[in-house]
Amino acid sequence: MDAEFVDGKIIVQNGKELYEKGFFGTVKGNDVELDNVEALFLLERGRIKIFRDGKSLDVKDFFHLCCSLDPRFEFKYTVYKDLRTRGFSVRPGFKGCDFRVYERGSKPGKKEKIKWIVFCNAEDYPCNLDQLAMAIKLAKNIRTTALWAVVDNDSDVTYYIINESENL
Repeated sequence: MDAEFVDGKIIVQNGKELYEKGFFGTVKGNDVELDNVEALFLLERGRIKIFRDGKSLDVKDFFHLCCSLDPRFEFKYTVYKDLRTRGFSVRPGFKGCDFRVYERGSKPGKKEKIKWIVFCNAEDYPCNLDQLAMAIKLAKNIRTTALWAVVDNDSDVTYYIINESENL
């Protein structure tokens, strides 16, 4: 399936099948718009080919392009790939979180409950309490659990549940 990189977006014409069978992208008519992490995941697996200005991009070129657009892309992709290979349905995040994660086997079109919202960081990233408080508040507002995903220098991911403490 061919995809076109245009204005920082990846568009798959007549790509509704990606959404329906794998919960990838956002449907726009008959086309599907993919997030960069989704596009790289599908490109690595040979499910799509990405073109930019008529030239095909390989995995390495597309990865470098995405890293130039988003300095956090490398560890966001590491977390995305880890969750997808564990069988979870992963969607781009909102309101400050990086991803929304649904139960294994979730299907588009159904009103599925979000299992986790995920915040991605590198292990050497200094985290402040305001960020944690924002993550906890968002999770509480949408009645789900917040995960803090930390990617180490070996690209291993450790997940921490973050929540409010009752009384210290």
